[in-house]
Amino acid sequence: MAEDKTTEVNSKDKHKHLDEKYPTKRGIRGNLAKIGFLLLTDIFTNFKCVGRDNFPKNNPYVVASNHQCFADGVLIDKWLPRGHFKWMCALVGADLETDYGHLGRLIMKVGRGIAVDRYGNPVRGLIKAKKEVEKGNICFVFPEGTRTHDGKLGPMKDGAAYIAVKAGVPLVPIYISGAYQIWPRTQKWPHPWKAPFKRKKLIIYVGEPIYGKDYDNDAHKVTDAFSKWMHDMEKLHIDPDLG
Repeated sequence: MAEDKTTEVNSKDKHKHLDEKYPTKRGIRGNLAKIGFLLLTDIFTNFKCVGRDNFPKNNPYVVASNHQCFADGVLIDKWLPRGHFKWMCALVGADLETDYGHLGRLIMKVGRGIAVDRYGNPVRGLIKAKKEVEKGNICFVFPEGTRTHDGKLGPMKDGAAYIAVKAGVPLVPIYISGAYQIWPRTQKWPHPWKAPFKRKKLIIYVGEPIYGKDYDNDAHKVTDAFSKWMHDMEKLHIDPDLG
């Protein structure tokens, strides 16, 4: 009995520690990294956004996007309505801060990461993210769960839809076009040049918000609607430099 109580106390202490740790504190370092990266992106790529007005004027909401490169969240950040960036947090794989060195930890800071176990039980991370949305935060989720291997969409999980439905907020679908061509997972650093003095295109497409109430507050149905929109966008915009 004593051992069971000790285990229960240790479990509560661990959960309290995680609740205090996440979302990761952004701080000055995270803010400067975001500004610097976006400045370089503006200089070295042909970067634009289509459908920016589809972002809700008021938070909270959930952003769900395809996952093409390490910096997808930062790329979306540039186009958020004024004042929304400070409320932005992101559901990220726990391995980002343990297996990707300085870069991974820096991305955790910029994105105010909430770690989720991609290879075990993700429920605790999802519940934590839902609570943060209920506090007024904007949560970024990448429903594929990992960066694309070939530039194409992977299967969509229900995490983003679950958070949006349970928190009663809109889900904003986003399709990123061009980030894979610039920074695929096989390359350590971005390669933004199409040819000498010719910058590659990078486009963020923002779709109209999806509301759970329009789909019986069923996370699976919301995911299906999101997935359909994403695949329609992929057919049109998988490579922006071909257009």
